[in-house]
Amino acid sequence: MDVSISHDSFIIRLDGRVLINHSRKNPCAYVGKGSETIKMQVGNFDVQDEIIERLPLESFEIEQEKDICIIRLFHIDKINALEMKVFEENGRLRIITKGKDCYNRSWLRLTACKDEYVYGGGEQFSYFNLRGRKFPIFTTEQGVGRNKKTMTTFLADCNDGGGGDYWTTFFPQPTFISSRKYYCHVDNGEYQILDFRHENYHELHIWGTEYNITFETADTYAELLYKLTGLLGRQTVLPEWAYTGAWLGIQGGTRICVEKAKRMREAGAVINAVWAQDWVGVRYTSFGKRLKWDWHWNKELYPGLDEQIKRWKKEGIHFLAYVNPYVCVDGLQFVEAKEKDYLVRNSNGDTYIVDFGEFYCGIVDFTNPDAREWFSDMIVRNLIDMGIDGWMADFGEYLPVDAVLYSGEDAMIMHNKWPALWAEVNHNALVKSGRLGKSVFFMRAGYTGSQKYATMIWAGDQNVDWSLDDGLASVITAALSLGMSGYGIHTSDIGGYTTLYGMRRTKELFQRWAEFGIFTPVMRTHEGNRPDDNWQFDSDEETISHFAWATRIHAKLSRYIRDLLEENASKGMPLMRPFFIHYENDKDTYSLQYQYLFGRDLAVAPVYNEGQTVQTLYLPEDEWVYLWDGRQFGKGWVEIDTPIGKPAVFYRKDSPYKEIFEDIRREGIWKNA
Repeated sequence: MDVSISHDSFIIRLDGRVLINHSRKNPCAYVGKGSETIKMQVGNFDVQDEIIERLPLESFEIEQEKDICIIRLFHIDKINALEMKVFEENGRLRIITKGKDCYNRSWLRLTACKDEYVYGGGEQFSYFNLRGRKFPIFTTEQGVGRNKKTMTTFLADCNDGGGGDYWTTFFPQPTFISSRKYYCHVDNGEYQILDFRHENYHELHIWGTEYNITFETADTYAELLYKLTGLLGRQTVLPEWAYTGAWLGIQGGTRICVEKAKRMREAGAVINAVWAQDWVGVRYTSFGKRLKWDWHWNKELYPGLDEQIKRWKKEGIHFLAYVNPYVCVDGLQFVEAKEKDYLVRNSNGDTYIVDFGEFYCGIVDFTNPDAREWFSDMIVRNLIDMGIDGWMADFGEYLPVDAVLYSGEDAMIMHNKWPALWAEVNHNALVKSGRLGKSVFFMRAGYTGSQKYATMIWAGDQNVDWSLDDGLASVITAALSLGMSGYGIHTSDIGGYTTLYGMRRTKELFQRWAEFGIFTPVMRTHEGNRPDDNWQFDSDEETISHFAWATRIHAKLSRYIRDLLEENASKGMPLMRPFFIHYENDKDTYSLQYQYLFGRDLAVAPVYNEGQTVQTLYLPEDEWVYLWDGRQFGKGWVEIDTPIGKPAVFYRKDSPYKEIFEDIRREGIWKNA
């Protein structure tokens, strides 16, 4: 760390990189006052902020206390001070601020370069390079369509304000990695905006004047991710069964699950898990098929499930279920939680009841240690002890900002932190039962801290369509951005989930998504919110054949995936990663958004456009082998035929996993390709 000072300016550097460049003409910090209006409807948040005052802090004075540099910033005549403590800790640069109570908004400007690239921001679905845009950091429903120019988003906005925008996401995070080889992480829960629209600076906008920022540099992106995940935490290695076959998302009861799993195995599919989200029972709303949010086995819909789980395990099939952090008012667990005072309250002191779309629930208060233990114990007792080896730990974004919490903490700040608390509750259930590393839970919501608790993230509720902002393509972007935010295990619902406004999952979309799913950590299907409107893995014989082939290819990658999982656990390297991590000097790789490296040795360019049978992709400097026929390619743009059953995938000629890839070639493309 170096702080250099002149009479009217100062510069803060870390390892030679200028992070903050302050002068009277171009101040680095501002404080002000704002008045917000926040409306929530079914997990969608409309956030409006009126800035009443914004004051530049032009003047400063600096004091050195041992290894801490204290910078006091002023507006006029030493009024309106913001104090910044700047110091090094464990090789990291830390900035901790404190301002006057009369201000509730602050802005900090970081030095930027014209040709700089910026990645991260949590799980972003529309843009991988964040440069040129601003990104509010507030966990919410991702929104339907996520593009204000589309009819789908317009209709969703008209219905319940649920259309979303390019920045709405289940898993936001105030973290970014710069192509100048540093990361910046803001360790705050307040509403924030990461603004990368300006040529010469990045601006961090925080709803408060007390914030904690960490910077660290490295010579390579791999080392930078190692350092970032050293700060945030890393995921454990998934159990072997999770990635050596596909997970079938099936609903409708024990008999249907047994028959469908058997049918797929007989067709040659490698099936390691049956995932039945409706194990708790079903309710129907105008949105489609929903669940009874009372977290115990529904014996009427799933008779004999406990014994069937035992039979499946003997066959190598694991059973997965569903749970979320809410309890429906018409359920037994709501009564118990209310009696124990484990539910979030409203300003009147009553239980806060939230509308989840034509049914109502209470929110378990995870700031109450007893409530956390109660919910973890319930997961152990009702799921794990029954033999369930995994579950979707859904939701986590709905904490109302006006809620009253057991801890007394501000719900506006805890709103962002809630998904990480929810992840911790599930993680503790695995630890209590001795199942960490043997069982899994997968989440859609996240924030800082999710890295060390959530065993896996799935991309949430994409549309069953081809849209760039909310379809298959958006999942590629999401995986890459989340990887650059310190979370490395990512998957999605094969075929998408949200079926509204005339959407229907087509056969082609399902098959293309399945091909993409091969080259992700975990293959898992979902019937969607309106199963009868969607093409499923068993909708016809051709689809069954194609999906079975896809599962066999994925299973052949299991040893490769295992090693990638271990690399992620030890080094923080995401399994799905941008090309520039390994080809830093190739500037063409910095703008690639819809193709990725699966590990070090596979280059993948999924087909994400309807009717497309030719794929154009970029290969960096190396010797690449086309997976399906052995043709060799060097650096440059490549055009390849991609009929269904023949996705665009290449491997490095010198890969130590060459035998695995050659074995896949012997398996061959799907027979109809």
